[in-house]
Amino acid sequence: MILELSVDNIAIIERAHIELGSGFTAITGETGAGKSLLVDAIGLALGGRADSQLVRSGSSRGVVALVVDLKSNPEALQCCRELGVDLEDGKLFVQREITAEGRSSARLAGKMIPVGILKRLGDLLVDLHGQHDHQSLLDPESHIDFLDAWIGEAAHELRSRVSVAFDQAAILRAKLASSRRSQRDREQRIDILRFQVAEIEASDPKPGEGDLLRAQLTRLQHMESLSTSSAEALHGISADEESALVRLGSSVRALESSLLLDPSIEPVLESLRSALYALEDGARELGSYVEGLESDPALLEKTAERIDALNKLRRKYGDTEEAILGFLHEACVELQELEGGEACEEELEAGLGRAERELAGPSKDLSNLRQERAREFSTSVETQMRDLAMPRAILETRLSLKACDPSGIDSVEFFFSANAGEPARPLSKIASGGEISRVMLALKVVLAGKAGVPTMIFDEVDSGLGGQAAAVVARKLEELAHNYQVVTITHLPQIASRAEAHFKIEKELQGGRSITVVRRLDQQERVEEIARMLAGEEVGQSALENARELMRVGA
Repeated sequence: MILELSVDNIAIIERAHIELGSGFTAITGETGAGKSLLVDAIGLALGGRADSQLVRSGSSRGVVALVVDLKSNPEALQCCRELGVDLEDGKLFVQREITAEGRSSARLAGKMIPVGILKRLGDLLVDLHGQHDHQSLLDPESHIDFLDAWIGEAAHELRSRVSVAFDQAAILRAKLASSRRSQRDREQRIDILRFQVAEIEASDPKPGEGDLLRAQLTRLQHMESLSTSSAEALHGISADEESALVRLGSSVRALESSLLLDPSIEPVLESLRSALYALEDGARELGSYVEGLESDPALLEKTAERIDALNKLRRKYGDTEEAILGFLHEACVELQELEGGEACEEELEAGLGRAERELAGPSKDLSNLRQERAREFSTSVETQMRDLAMPRAILETRLSLKACDPSGIDSVEFFFSANAGEPARPLSKIASGGEISRVMLALKVVLAGKAGVPTMIFDEVDSGLGGQAAAVVARKLEELAHNYQVVTITHLPQIASRAEAHFKIEKELQGGRSITVVRRLDQQERVEEIARMLAGEEVGQSALENARELMRVGA
């Protein structure tokens, strides 16, 4: 519910601050004092259309702020959590600002948000029923919610089952549609993958193969040069008596004869022996290498072709043999999944069939329940409208079938006629502002304690009423206030006398300019204001006594 309302520089309101409580609050004042401006300000704070004309003349900006208690409003609390808005002891701080240039901004708990999001949250906080703003009742899409709320738990339980089953069927339907839409793409992808897998498997690359092949190709391409240089090296090592091997052997033998004369030469001798053994091994290996160096044009061509084949795979599938083999593995996995797609589609079709059967049952049950209770609901609302000075008003609750959605298979719309002999027509198209307010009041009384946002604000709910009808409206607003926070702007003393809190709006002249002043009335001031509403400007003792009597009756 709304705890506080602050308005700065909106039209003729320079500054106003109202603290509201639960229950029934009345706002009164002379025509033109600015009563409806408060309703406009609240609508603005809850995401209504911003108009630069609302900014007080001479001011650069107008600001409306609300403090709202959300502790008993789970839907609004969830919305705030989704938006990441911090609450202070369950209280939400809302601010809307308009500049004289027409720019608008909105904040929740100091956090800037789009106005559209503020509007969505505002619809969970307040129902505004003014001459130009009857959002929930004027929207036929909301009529099904009124009916279901009145039916109660049975409708809510079936509607929950329908919603869950609908979501499950929708998911499967989307998956199946996607599968069918992509059938051609899937087949094309299968052809591509099959070609890629066959191409890689035909080449059968091995990890590290490319490096070995390139080294082999280099050797084959330079065979003549390798043969010449290797032969020269072998000749220098061991070919004749002047070779390194012969000379080193002679040196070792000479030192061996000297070893008997000087044992200290042993380390030098061991080094030379090691060198001799290594040279002998190298000579043997080099000889084998020289013997194996034979030109092989066929091997050269085969090696070059294999390298070209691997290079072709690299350009398509990866920079190394390991990357190519990784691509092959992934392609095989994807191919297997795609080739199993037909079986998957059959499973989706079967699952969708089951889901649609599970949806059909509760949808039909919910539709039957609505059909059974619709007439009783209309009769209950009509009974309330009779008390609200609409003795011949008719409200028909018409149901028609539609494609199933989370609310079921029914479209619900209210058809209304205020006068005898006139056919009922869509409520949203024919009812006047005052009639809409009274129909909403009748609905809210019927639904009291069952559903709805926590705060209802009525502007001109008493339009065209008087006498006994006004007293009945007052009593019904009072009843409604047992379950909701009710704020009404009224011209009728019968209604104002029933309120728990009473604010008066007056227009004063300050500094040569008109301003609106809002103040809460104490008990004596309430008596005087209600007496003024009864008698006009000339308030006598009888008017005061009548006012006290009205208040005693309402107490």
